[in-house]
Amino acid sequence: MAGLTLSPHAGRIVWLGRVIHRDRPEIAGESLDHMDLTLAGLAGEFHGGLTRPSCSRVANLYARDTEIANTRQLTIVSTEELAAIAQELDLPEIDPAWLGASIVVEGIPDFTHLPPAARLQADNGTTITIDLENGPCNFPAKTIEIARPGHGKAFKAAAMGRRGVTAWVEKAGMLTLGQALKLFVPDQRGWQP
Repeated sequence: MAGLTLSPHAGRIVWLGRVIHRDRPEIAGESLDHMDLTLAGLAGEFHGGLTRPSCSRVANLYARDTEIANTRQLTIVSTEELAAIAQELDLPEIDPAWLGASIVVEGIPDFTHLPPAARLQADNGTTITIDLENGPCNFPAKTIEIARPGHGKAFKAAAMGRRGVTAWVEKAGMLTLGQALKLFVPDQRGWQP
């Protein structure tokens, strides 16, 4: 029996990007027209690699900087949720580069709350596995404040439940703008202890 079910929902890639360094307080993202993904993520990306040092996301499990598997290679956000954040911040739009986004997808409702272990798969077989909801943090707020003074401080509240997900590459391959992504969700009921 398969452990994942094809969802009736599908998305389309509308933006690709990367962060190549984080040596300053703001995020310095850049857009791309394609991504050649390996099992270590995107070469040259700040969050790439097969392993990573532990951070505040797993502070209740490991001492900071403990080497762990990198399930945070990519950050994926949705067009619809970016529009909702922009509206709340009274901005015409949110540049995905301000958030350090890797992929922006449109067409999948309630994107930030996709279940962990869900998969996004392109027609060429490239497959991304969802890890966890990406909580709002101060780095995008600082970047927005620099780009649009007076709007950054409200980012964390506006992005709560809309910041997208972190993810990792399960099947290497190429992603391109306009590419369709099928959504597979775990075939199990919600946990009920």
